[in-house]
Amino acid sequence: MPGKFKGYSRYIQDDLEKIVENRQSCFLIGPRQVGKTTLVASLLAGRSDVISLPLQNPSIRIAYEKKPGSLIDLIESKRSHQTVFIDEVQKVPELLDAAQYLIDEKKANFILTGSSARKLRKAGANWLPGRVKLFHMDPLLWGEMGWSKSHYCKELSMPDFGKESGSSYMDALIYGTLPGIPASGRDVDAGDYLRSYATLYLEEEIRAEAATRKVAEFSNFLELAAHESGTSPNLSKLSMEVGVSVPTVKEYYTILEDTLVAERVEPYLKNARKRMLATPRYYFFDIGVRNAMASMPMDPQASQANKGQLFEHFVMLEIIRRVRAMRKNWKVRFWRTAGGAEVDCVVDMGTKVIPIEIKSSQSVRKADLKGLVNFLAEYPEASNTGYVITQGRNTERVAENIVAVPWDQF
Repeated sequence: MPGKFKGYSRYIQDDLEKIVENRQSCFLIGPRQVGKTTLVASLLAGRSDVISLPLQNPSIRIAYEKKPGSLIDLIESKRSHQTVFIDEVQKVPELLDAAQYLIDEKKANFILTGSSARKLRKAGANWLPGRVKLFHMDPLLWGEMGWSKSHYCKELSMPDFGKESGSSYMDALIYGTLPGIPASGRDVDAGDYLRSYATLYLEEEIRAEAATRKVAEFSNFLELAAHESGTSPNLSKLSMEVGVSVPTVKEYYTILEDTLVAERVEPYLKNARKRMLATPRYYFFDIGVRNAMASMPMDPQASQANKGQLFEHFVMLEIIRRVRAMRKNWKVRFWRTAGGAEVDCVVDMGTKVIPIEIKSSQSVRKADLKGLVNFLAEYPEASNTGYVITQGRNTERVAENIVAVPWDQF
């Protein structure tokens, strides 16, 4: 059972504890403010064989930018094996070459964190293949918040830690589930916190890293992309509204992916070539951040006005996070035909798939089942059961091979 962290239990903690105890190395990536630094620091607290390099500290960062090889000198001056914690390693990617040498010489193991892959890729950084385990950390999952009551879909079930966080799922539709958001979810500071996040993202990830020279245009794109979150964006329309070319809009979406702000969800098609030609959907990694970046009012009325879109976002993010936390090589996709039949989510497990429709209503109408009925008829060999996730209270079979499940029982 994972231990407590800032009042929450985190699924990833067991794996990281084993990494530390076995003197292995790992790369923990995740968006800003999901709790990477605090979690690693708590795991390393009290150990005498730890060297920490917080690269957010300008003096430390500048020193290692000038001479990344000094890390080797530091470790070799020690009499015993060391665990080195480098926080936000993308700020000085040259340190990864020193890390490789020290790992290969068995003089140190490394816990590396990062919130952006962009600078590492641009610098041609050493990703330490075969030497580190890669983990991805997300905002809080339902089970970590104590929201899950039972698990009808066994393939996607995860243990619930039982203790409710004090925040409701209705709060999450407005404020998201970043650990730093006040537990009440209704604290007036939550909106300020999230708006500051959006500002800091622009300043630290975009302007400081020179991801694009058109910061004003990117800022406009960010707000529009947040509004479009969960849809297949019309790139031509975005291009005209932002005032940049379509290739630039595509590059902007790549920046969102590289800085871990957006999740790309591809369409489910048997033909891989068709999949490449179809337009993906993008989901911002946290609903609260999405709402702040879309300049949406942080109040319950805003939630009601956008209930359907926000609830779909809420469920899709949970499914993406569960697949990642389970360390499954499954793909989360969506399905849409030229005739308009649609399934919000398809979990592609390889030979089998789980089709899922998401409805914010309490009950399910026959018309709501059209997409699932068509999907199950087209792919009978891949799936024999479809699900509708609702805000209802009871699980019920709404068709021969379709089950409606309340979100907290899925």
